[in-house]
Amino acid sequence: MASYFSRLSPVPAFSPYTGPYRVGTIDVELPISELESPSPAPTEDIPTVQYRIFYPCVEDASCKKSVNWLPAPQRGYVSAYTRFLGAGSLLADVISYFPGILSYITIPALKNAPVLPPKTNTGRWPLMIFSHGLGGSRNAYSSLVGAIASHGVIVIAPEHRDGSCPVSYIRDVPSPNSNSEKPRTESSKRTVDYHRLSHTPSPEVEAGRNAQLKIRLWELGLIHDSILRMDEGKTLTNLNSSSTSLEVFKGMMEVHEPGKITFAGHSFGAATVTQFVKSTFYSPLNSSAPSSYKALFTPSSRSRITTQITPQTPVMLLDTWCLPLRAATTRWLWNQPFPCYQPSGPGGSALLAVESQAFFKWRVHLKATKRLLSPNPSTDVYDYQNGKISEPNFFYATSSAHLSQSDFGVLFPWVTKKVFAAEEPERVMKLNVRAILQVMRNSGLEIGKTSAADMELSDTVKEDTMDDESILGKEEQVRSWNWLSTDVEGLEDVDDEQEANEPSEAVVGNELLKRKEGTGERLENDMKL
Repeated sequence: MASYFSRLSPVPAFSPYTGPYRVGTIDVELPISELESPSPAPTEDIPTVQYRIFYPCVEDASCKKSVNWLPAPQRGYVSAYTRFLGAGSLLADVISYFPGILSYITIPALKNAPVLPPKTNTGRWPLMIFSHGLGGSRNAYSSLVGAIASHGVIVIAPEHRDGSCPVSYIRDVPSPNSNSEKPRTESSKRTVDYHRLSHTPSPEVEAGRNAQLKIRLWELGLIHDSILRMDEGKTLTNLNSSSTSLEVFKGMMEVHEPGKITFAGHSFGAATVTQFVKSTFYSPLNSSAPSSYKALFTPSSRSRITTQITPQTPVMLLDTWCLPLRAATTRWLWNQPFPCYQPSGPGGSALLAVESQAFFKWRVHLKATKRLLSPNPSTDVYDYQNGKISEPNFFYATSSAHLSQSDFGVLFPWVTKKVFAAEEPERVMKLNVRAILQVMRNSGLEIGKTSAADMELSDTVKEDTMDDESILGKEEQVRSWNWLSTDVEGLEDVDDEQEANEPSEAVVGNELLKRKEGTGERLENDMKL
C-alpha cells in the first residue's frame, strides 16, 4: 500500500473546465410541501428533494469561495464511502487513510456566483437533468456536469434518497410556526443509508429495485416542477441556508418549450432517466397495458412534465444498467421504444449511449443494451428503413472503466489503471462530454463552442467550433472512440434473459468480480453502478 500512496498526489484535484464560460454552483434542498408532484408519493419519509445546480456564471471578484467535493458532514461521508466500497478494497483504504486530505478536494466552480445572462438567441440557457448511479451523489459527477455547464448549459444534479447513495442527509422541514432564523444543527438532519441489494435477478430483487426507481422517478417529477417554479420567479425555501436565493434563475432556463430539457444519467441513473422518459411518454397508454404491468410513475395528464417529454427530447445514457428495467412487472414498458422513434421524432439522432469497455465486454448485458436502444426492444429484428430512421449514437471508449464516467476515475487515476486497466481518465471524460454536447447541438439546442484542444486538432488549427461531428462519426475518426451498431450480429449465442449467468468478468453493483486463474475465488474491487 505504501507504494500506492507514493504515487498519490497530496490532494487529488480536478482540472479546470474547458468550455467558454466559468461555472457557478448552488446547493439546493427544498421542502416537497412547496412543490406539486406529478405522481403519487411512494413514501412519507422523504420531506425534501436535494440537488446541486451547475451553471454558467459571472466571474465576480466577490465570489471566490470554493466548493468542497465531499459534502458536509464530511466525516459522515468518508465513513459511508468506506463502508460502501468495502473494507478490503483499495479505494476504500485510500479514502479511510486520507480523510483529512480528501476534505481539501474542491470542485472547480464558484460557490453562489451570479448567473451569467444567457448568450443565446432564445435568451435562455439550455437545461439538463443528470441522475447518478449506485454510490453516487449530487457531487460525484462534478467533472462531467461541470464541463457541460461550462459550455452554456444549466445542469441539475439530484441526490436520490432511495438508498443508492453511500449516505444522504435530509434536513428537517421547519413547521410554519417555527422561528426561521434559528440556526439548524447536524442534529436536525437524519440519514438515508445505503441499501444493499443482490445483483442476481429474483422477484425480491426486482421488487427492491422497483421501490428505488419509484422514489427516483417521483423525485425527478418534483425537481422538474421546482425548475419551472424557479424560472417563473416563484418563491421557494432553500433549506441550504448558505446558498443564495433561487430567484436568480428567473427567466434564465429554456424549460417551457416541449422537448427542450435534456435527460441524462450514469448506470442506475441512466436506467432512471430511461424509465422516467418512457413512463411519462407512454402514460396515456397505461390503461391498455397488460394487467401484469405495474407502472412506477403515473403522471397526471395535467402535469406539465407530460408536455415536456416528446419525441424530440434528448436522452444521454452512460453505461446504462439494464437489470432494473427488465422486471417482470415493468416488461411492457421495456418493450416500448424510446419516444424519439415515433413517426414524428428524429429517430436515434436524439439518443446517445456511451459504454465503458467493461460494459462493452459484458456480452449478455451488451445485447440487452442494444435491444433497449433499438426501434423495437421486444425483438432482435428491427428495421431502420434503409436509413430513413437514424440509428442511435452508440459508442464505447477503449481502455475505460465504469468509474471513468464519474469523478472517481479522474481523482484516482492510478487506482482505475491498476485495478481496471483504465487509461487516460481525463481524456475519456472529455470524449463523453464532446459527444453529449454535439448530440444536444444536433437536437437544436444552443451550446457553446468546443475547444480546439478538446477536439485534439493539429497545432495549426486553433479555432474553437460548434461543429464537432467527428465525435459522432461511424468510422474511427477519434482515437479509441468506437461506434457501435444496435445489430446483435455476433451475439446470437447470448440469451439476454439469462442475466444471472455472469461471465468471467462482469460488472455488478459496486464490485468488479474477477476469478483468479485456476481458482473459483472472487476478488471484490471498487466499482460503481
